[in-house]
Amino acid sequence: MLLIIVCLVVLVLSGGFALVTTLPKWFTRGGVMGAVLGSVCGLVAAVRVLLTGESASFQIPWSIPGGIFDLYLDPLAAFFLMPILLLGALSAVYGAAYLKGHPDVRSVSASWFHYNVLLASMTLVVIAHNAVLFLVAWETMALASFFLVTFENGRPSVRQAGWIYMIAAHLGTAFLLGLFVFLGEKAGSFGFDAFAQVGPTLPSSALGVAFVFALIGFGAKAGFIPVHVWLPEAHPAAPSHVSALMSGAMIKTGIYGLLRILSCLGAPPAWWGWCLLAVGVVSGILGVLFALAQHDIKRLLAYHSVENIGIITMGIGVGYIGLAYGFPGLAVLGFAGALLHVLNHAVFKGLLFLGAGAVLHSTGTGDIDHQGGLLKRMPVTGVTFLIGSVAICGLPPLNGFVSEFLIYLGAFGGVIKSPAVVVVACLSAIAGLALIGGLAAACFTKAFGVIFLGEPRSEHAQHAHEATVAMRGPMIVLAMVCVLIGFLAPVVTSSLTPAVQVLVNGSPETVSAALQTAARPLSWIVGVSVFLVLLTIALAALRNRLLSKRNVGQSPTWDCGYAQPTARMQYTASSYAQPLTDFFGSVLRTRYKYVPPEGILPEGTSLSTETLDVFRSEFYDPIFERTADVLAWFRKAQHGRVQLYVLYIALTLIALLVFGLR
Repeated sequence: MLLIIVCLVVLVLSGGFALVTTLPKWFTRGGVMGAVLGSVCGLVAAVRVLLTGESASFQIPWSIPGGIFDLYLDPLAAFFLMPILLLGALSAVYGAAYLKGHPDVRSVSASWFHYNVLLASMTLVVIAHNAVLFLVAWETMALASFFLVTFENGRPSVRQAGWIYMIAAHLGTAFLLGLFVFLGEKAGSFGFDAFAQVGPTLPSSALGVAFVFALIGFGAKAGFIPVHVWLPEAHPAAPSHVSALMSGAMIKTGIYGLLRILSCLGAPPAWWGWCLLAVGVVSGILGVLFALAQHDIKRLLAYHSVENIGIITMGIGVGYIGLAYGFPGLAVLGFAGALLHVLNHAVFKGLLFLGAGAVLHSTGTGDIDHQGGLLKRMPVTGVTFLIGSVAICGLPPLNGFVSEFLIYLGAFGGVIKSPAVVVVACLSAIAGLALIGGLAAACFTKAFGVIFLGEPRSEHAQHAHEATVAMRGPMIVLAMVCVLIGFLAPVVTSSLTPAVQVLVNGSPETVSAALQTAARPLSWIVGVSVFLVLLTIALAALRNRLLSKRNVGQSPTWDCGYAQPTARMQYTASSYAQPLTDFFGSVLRTRYKYVPPEGILPEGTSLSTETLDVFRSEFYDPIFERTADVLAWFRKAQHGRVQLYVLYIALTLIALLVFGLR
């Protein structure tokens, strides 16, 4: 636990140093070095707990009513610390180069303070073992990320994104406050240990209330549909290294909080699992559909965060269904797939956001249709982005495949050996994962193909250049982690035993046996993948040897009869995705703006599409507009006359006195 405390102290002190120093070189160095050093200390502590399976705790008195500074690091908390601190350190290194040369020096200084406070608060959220401390860390995390999202607050769209995020964060916190007050009143304490003692004794109606409050409160942070609307606004607005950290790590604190609280409430009823499975399927499918229709690369990736949170929630739902119906193998594989996808998503989504940032930094635009041909100009960025794209699609032999395979394997096992009600749940999970995987593959062939292949579609892409070494380094590391987790899948799967055991509350032998069952087919898949990779390398070497003594020339590809083909004849992102977006048009409600050709020699014809988030445009916007109309009525009282303000105060005091004398 000492290393965790050192981690927190280093992060806070280095953030404070970055805020108070006036030299640009030193506040950047201080912020980055503090983030890296603090993250390394925390990672060492987390890995030690995962390897040994032991827990550590730390308590000191705290003057806040109902609170105690209670820290607790068990395998579940340690597992969630890994993506937070790994991505936090790499994104900090990337961010130093990304923000270099920014004209607003004081904003950069403040951003490093908020970045390190965000890292420290996320760490504290995961290890807090008291509801009051948890909420303090939770609110600190929300405020720090708000200031990071609004880094470029001179733009109206950025300010709007920041306020949408802040409103969503505090609505979620309101439900969490209600949840903790409810459980604290029942337990007589705000400690998580007290929650775990009283949780199994609560009536089913009380447990249902606690579950709903937890689902909404933590789901708002995780990005469950329909409480996801802040996510596609905040991620594109923030600097790319902040987007990577928020998408890859911060939203996982919602998943952690949900798992931690539900594990305190005793044996789960079956409807919890069904509800989580439904939320996961809906979030996963709608998330990838909305991503498919986007034109901005960071907005596309933001919707894919919703999709992958859906996959994680599907695994959790399968796990709770296995626990409720007495199938421990199904529960172990569901939870194992969900937990591993938490780590995998942090790795490949962090990589993709950093790659998108490199493209944005180089070309000056995130519009996919203004890119093209960047693989020749940015080969390292292109290759690493391709690795991340393959991983997020769940294709072997990379890491995204492994976690989805565990959920698939558990679901197929449930179909074979379970009663009809469990079979329906497992088939739903299988169908949802299959549809999500297919749509994700279509989306990332669009993204990678339009951005990196073909010819430049604009001056932005024509003058693109490779990212700096400090930006390429973190992308290369994350790409290597994608590959390593995939090729070490059996070992990684077996290492999940301590964290999964916390959730299923079973013996280590039972959990280990179920994971070993999954490790065997993964060993065969890894073996075949290694063989195919070696075969590909051998064939490429043979080809180069055979061609070494020949003159190899180049010629243009077939141009379909056009004498002078141009970049405008290439597929755009919209045209590539149009068959799928039209098929799901009733859900996406894509708006078309078409200017048809007119006359013998037509000019100015165009076709553009726009896909708004239907949950925001059809549900949230009308609610907030009506609320604004109602609140605007009270502006009549704000007329600037001090005498009437004094009268308001006097009338209020008289009313309170009358009420008190009753």
